[in-house]
Amino acid sequence: MLKEDSLKDKVIVITGGGTGLGKAMGKYFVELGADLIIASRKMDVLEATAKELSESYDRNVLPVQCDVTDYSSVENLLKTSVDKFGRVDVLLNNAAGNFISPTERLSHRAFDIIINIVLKGTYNCTLAFGKHWIKEKQKATVLNIVTTYAFTGSAYVVPSAAAKAGVLALTRSLAVEWAKYGIRFNAIAPGPFPTKGAWDRLLPGDMKDKFDLAKKVPLKRVGEHQELANLAAYLVSDFSAYINGEVITIDGGEWLKGAGQFNMLEMVPEEMWDIIEQTVRKTKGS
Repeated sequence: MLKEDSLKDKVIVITGGGTGLGKAMGKYFVELGADLIIASRKMDVLEATAKELSESYDRNVLPVQCDVTDYSSVENLLKTSVDKFGRVDVLLNNAAGNFISPTERLSHRAFDIIINIVLKGTYNCTLAFGKHWIKEKQKATVLNIVTTYAFTGSAYVVPSAAAKAGVLALTRSLAVEWAKYGIRFNAIAPGPFPTKGAWDRLLPGDMKDKFDLAKKVPLKRVGEHQELANLAAYLVSDFSAYINGEVITIDGGEWLKGAGQFNMLEMVPEEMWDIIEQTVRKTKGS
């Protein structure tokens, strides 16, 4: 999507950067010239991804073990990143957790796990990096990954919906409050972008076959990882310098299809529409 070297000399931190969508976004960032820090709790996964990306694109990719729910661990991520590269220009809060379940089956600990990773983790990283940028008088960009049900809500993923809604509120609030420091905030709300790890947990066994997510999307397909990476790269680049406080949905029209009261009428066959049209004409003429 972007021209070569569009992210040259930018230093970007991605939480949850070792696998899935985090890895896909990181891959495109280094392809565009960025230096990268990828963070998660699994150091072996991070090291493998860092080796793959650095060797493929001849860029610096630093793996840092970090538990985003632990503020001291986040502070270590910040210090390690600054010690290595001298600064951080972009924070991409991508680390997340989720599972499907009737809410009444959940324990309070299940809520805590998701809220701590998604909302507290985003807050921890944002606060630590934000305080550093403000102290250093450095302009920076924060990009948060939310979801469309952050603003619609969704049954069976209530902890995630509540946490992502909090992240969205954080995005919009700090976009105003910290703009005076030159810190931009935006969010992406992806629709279905299947990744092996996350989707295996969400839809285990043969559930993926029974629930064809593409059928819910007006474009009749799920998203490709590069499409999300394209949008993320634009939002962390200088080309989007006047975009602040926005949440951009990339879901092929999925959530709008669910929101429209009569959208289910797409199931009506052509011959039935002929009958409906004739009935309407008769009604008009009466």
